[in-house]
Amino acid sequence: MQWRLAPTLPWNKVAKNGDEIPLGAELQLLDAAEAKYLSRGGLKLEGALAASGVKVAGLRCLDVGQSTGGFTDCLLQAGAAQVIGVDVGQAQLHERLRQDARVIGCEGVNARHLTADALVEACEEALSERIEADPDDNDTAPEAPYAWMRNGGMIDEAYDDSQDAKEHEIEAFKAERADKARARAEGRVTMLRRRLAGREDDDLTPSFPFITGDLSFISLTLVLPALAPLLTPGGELLMLVKPQFELQPGQVGKGGIVRDAQLYAQVEQRLRDCCAALGLTVLGWLDSAIAGGDGNREFFIHARRAA
Repeated sequence: MQWRLAPTLPWNKVAKNGDEIPLGAELQLLDAAEAKYLSRGGLKLEGALAASGVKVAGLRCLDVGQSTGGFTDCLLQAGAAQVIGVDVGQAQLHERLRQDARVIGCEGVNARHLTADALVEACEEALSERIEADPDDNDTAPEAPYAWMRNGGMIDEAYDDSQDAKEHEIEAFKAERADKARARAEGRVTMLRRRLAGREDDDLTPSFPFITGDLSFISLTLVLPALAPLLTPGGELLMLVKPQFELQPGQVGKGGIVRDAQLYAQVEQRLRDCCAALGLTVLGWLDSAIAGGDGNREFFIHARRAA
């Protein structure tokens, strides 16, 4: 993408995601392919799916590090039946995906500590609303005494006030409501969890024939032990590898860029060993179709759990 402030001025290219663009600037998309998915991540996964030959049509998938949903968007466009996503952040998933019945976005979940039970609980939380166990029933509010006074004071001998609430009943009702309001403000009201309308039948089985992910600031060697048990027998994973997070700080250059290409082989071997220890067979080590946003070279590791 590039921008300019007036037709007579030169274009300024956007170098990275954090670049600021002046308000009112004219924008131009240099590569329409990047508009295909909600983020560039979709293009990375699209390339990896094509290179590995993995078909996700009709599959339930797990997207680890879901973020705005680039990988999830790619999976859906490739025909995935359902995508459950987890992310340690909050409120990042694009609204279009939030509203998609095929998507469950679980927030505040650390993939390193992910378990089957924790995933089901996170999904239930994402698909539910909280309601009071004993909500106020306005239909039972007592009718004020001397209701006839609201009618201009008109009353005759035929008026029957036997059903009017007594003063002590009114006061008791007010006190009950006041106590409930205080309890609500102090967080003492018992709450129940109820599935959102239309999501009652969502499949939350914590086992997937395909797992993918795009994680930052953590080594995959710390995450794969949690993901391997969530693969079905014969299930496959395709994880994005960012070498800068697999190496020691002293091996990464200024700006977080890995400049020594010989270190890539070290990263690959480390992840292959990790997969082997988890009972995963590595089927391929693939170059990412596009570089990372910071310019770093990235890869995908393709592995399968034993049938």
